[in-house]
Amino acid sequence: MSSILPINIENLLRNQGVESARVEFKASWDKAVTGYQVLKTLCAFANDFQNLNGGYIVIGVEEEGGRAVFPPKGVAPEEIDDIQKWIRDQCNRIDPVYQPVFSPEVVDDRHLLVIWAPGSDNRPHQAPEGEKGPKKYFIRIGSETIDAAARGLLPQLLQMTARIPFDDRRAQQASVEDLREGKVREFLHDIHSGLLEETDARELYRKMRIALPVNAHDVPRNIGLLMFSDNPEHWFPGTRIEVVHYAADASGNILEEKIFSGGIHEQLKSALAYLETISSAHIQKQSHSFQVKGWVNYPIPALRESLVNAVYHRGYENISEPVKVYLYSDRMEIISYPGPVPGIELAHFQNNTVPPVPARNRRIGEFLKELKLAEGRGTGLPKIYKSMRDNGSEAPQFDFDEARSYFRVTLPAHPEYIAISALRDAAHLQALGDWDAAFKRVEEAWKHTPASPALSSEYIRLLGGKGRFGEGEEVFEAFRKQVPTSFVPAVLNVLVEMFLASDRRSDALKYLDMLPQHVEHDDALDAAILARRLGKQEKAHRYFERAGEPLLRDTRALHEFAQTKIKLAQKSLKNRNRAANRRLLDEARELLERVLQMDADRSRHGWTWFDLARVKKWLKYPKSDVQWAYEKAIELLPQEHRFQEELNQWKSNQNPKE
Repeated sequence: MSSILPINIENLLRNQGVESARVEFKASWDKAVTGYQVLKTLCAFANDFQNLNGGYIVIGVEEEGGRAVFPPKGVAPEEIDDIQKWIRDQCNRIDPVYQPVFSPEVVDDRHLLVIWAPGSDNRPHQAPEGEKGPKKYFIRIGSETIDAAARGLLPQLLQMTARIPFDDRRAQQASVEDLREGKVREFLHDIHSGLLEETDARELYRKMRIALPVNAHDVPRNIGLLMFSDNPEHWFPGTRIEVVHYAADASGNILEEKIFSGGIHEQLKSALAYLETISSAHIQKQSHSFQVKGWVNYPIPALRESLVNAVYHRGYENISEPVKVYLYSDRMEIISYPGPVPGIELAHFQNNTVPPVPARNRRIGEFLKELKLAEGRGTGLPKIYKSMRDNGSEAPQFDFDEARSYFRVTLPAHPEYIAISALRDAAHLQALGDWDAAFKRVEEAWKHTPASPALSSEYIRLLGGKGRFGEGEEVFEAFRKQVPTSFVPAVLNVLVEMFLASDRRSDALKYLDMLPQHVEHDDALDAAILARRLGKQEKAHRYFERAGEPLLRDTRALHEFAQTKIKLAQKSLKNRNRAANRRLLDEARELLERVLQMDADRSRHGWTWFDLARVKKWLKYPKSDVQWAYEKAIELLPQEHRFQEELNQWKSNQNPKE
């Protein structure tokens, strides 16, 4: 059975991509009771009081706490035609007449009837409560179907429903040929919609309600052009996202400017990917505990929600200004035009509660939710506040002017972002050859934020390059006093590296001994390599074992881990512990073979083959295996004469009788 729903049935039943308030479940069918409940809800969805584009009624599914109960109860297959006929007949009693879309579905071998009731172009509607009696204007508030007049909301309904939301209006200036079928089908594929099976493009556009027939020909709706045309700006100037990165100094110069265009969901995805890359570059999660090491410039949930809301709630009618994202050294500003719809005040944002007033765009929100870019109504603001708080950032700020000409969300950067800006500026100055200015930029930033791991590390490196080792130690001590213990190893590793690079081994060993035994992931990997370079093989082995996932992705680290095991195997042999010797050599062999299965340069693979040849020689592998490994090493690095010399020596030592 081919579905004609614009959303995947499983997602619908599990409230994924559509708010639970827009879905009503009916466990069974009884026209005397269920029938008129359905009729009232259809009227409410058609009136679309909050501009959410109606909703869905699912018959054959029990509900508990607003959620579907699985497995579905289902309805008898022979009932489905009778149910549809009764509802169609009764919908003729809705004034003006309104007909929903019916889609019989099968889930878990149970038959269901899904009724899709999109927002109407002919609202307001009124419907009877029963077989007899007056008709009433029903609307949906949250998950309730209510009488608008009884709640004092009828004047507001009559006023707002005189207008069709701009994104749902017909676009008389365009034609359906301006819609791109490939983009439509890509969208349907992404949301797993059964409509993908519709082969006729025009029929597909009609079923998705992105086009409609007018005077014997089809015209697109604005939402179709906004989502599925090549360039929405051709019809709606300003339909793009601009991201501007300003210099950290007082010059106000623009460091980088990016423009994201295309369908509004495409530009949104691209802009989010770009911004999330900037933000996520400085966070390291520790899956083994509840702690998070490091910070992000802007927490991803707050960033995503703010930008998605800007695209969702902005105006597209006679608005030539794009959505703007301004990146400063201490904040991000996301600005959209115009300001919020009437009924929303600044106090609502300060109190973290936005009232359920009608949205500006009903179709944009629906499509973004189906793509899982936007979430349920009313959840965005609490998520922004919570994610900023959890990240250790200052609270977000919201503002708009009295004329409601703009709306701005300001996300204060985490204090660590000062460090990030300084490091970026220093790298730029170094690329220009101005090393003194780069040093001064890092030095001044560190004095402002001495608890920054990134700044402290870079400052120690630069001090080491100038031979100012004592000052490097002072920077580390100042940093250590201000941060949790879990942040210390990353900077301590840099201090060890500073002394090692200057051949001050005793100082390097002193600070290496300060590292705790249990260091995690990237810090453990760095510590392992440093310990190995300092000849502390047991310590290196312990840190390699703690490195976890980063080790498995790094060919150099895996190779050095194998070499550490080889060193320890040789030591165990001297101590006449043959069992430990063989175990360590076997483990080294496995690591070396793993390196050879990964992408690496010729030098890395050449030395890996050489080490593998030696390990197999010591493990008494067949002579052909040992010779093959030596020859692979020689083939990759013919200039390494040691490889050929050792192969010749090994051959000469073989027993002629073997």
